Amino acid sequence: MAYIIGIALAVAVAIFGRTSRFDRDRSFYPTLLIVIGSIYVLFATMTGSIETVLVESIGMAVFAIAAVVGFRYSVWIVVAGLAGHGTFDFVHGYLIANSGVPDFWPAFCGSYDVVAAAGLAWIVSRQATATTALDGGRQ
Repeated sequence: MAYIIGIALAVAVAIFGRTSRFDRDRSFYPTLLIVIGSIYVLFATMTGSIETVLVESIGMAVFAIAAVVGFRYSVWIVVAGLAGHGTFDFVHGYLIANSGVPDFWPAFCGSYDVVAAAGLAWIVSRQATATTALDGGRQ
């Protein structure tokens, strides 16, 4: 069930972003990546363990940096960050002991992240194709 909800929510957020036109702002998906990357810190905070907060903060920093670099230079870095976070979700429990993470979270968040990355990749590749078609293949 967590996989289905994660997939459905990723599709719903993408549709919302398109229909509201929020995704026309370059910061929409990078901001999502920063928020997604910070949630494990929230779970660590719930445990009361400063050590776990610090460890999870390192992961959060990696995804925040990817978001900023992707925002400034190439949205493909944001795509990679979302896909990377999905992978991180699936292996998180083997790498970091964080008792605050709900059992359903890796499946939910991992499926959300992978679908969001695929959707963003599709949007970016369509825009690149449209731009190339419009400018006659010149870059």
